[in-house]
Amino acid sequence: MKQLLILFLFSFFVGSTQAQEKKNKNLKYTTEVNGNCEQCKKRIEKAAYGVSGVKMASWDVDTHQLSVILNEEKCSPADLKNAIAKAGHDTDSVKATTTAYEGLHSCCKYDREP
Repeated sequence: MKQLLILFLFSFFVGSTQAQEKKNKNLKYTTEVNGNCEQCKKRIEKAAYGVSGVKMASWDVDTHQLSVILNEEKCSPADLKNAIAKAGHDTDSVKATTTAYEGLHSCCKYDREP
């Protein structure tokens, strides 16, 4: 009886851990990305598509919203934001380095928050 109880508890624990680890293969995610123009749009979307697991990326020039569909088994929203910051664009939580920002074309330099 004791072995049956231990087996049951073990099965329950393993099953619940696996359920928590299940990741979305088609996560729809939106985040703010700073930029100004169509050249920024191309750069931001190229950076997003450079992240393994990003299936769709579209940045809106007017709203500064980047909409993506990504596979969480291959990447995370943090991976996406780091790649965009590396391309010179600040996101809502990851800022581009000064060097990356300064490398942008003059029309692409947006007002940065301190």
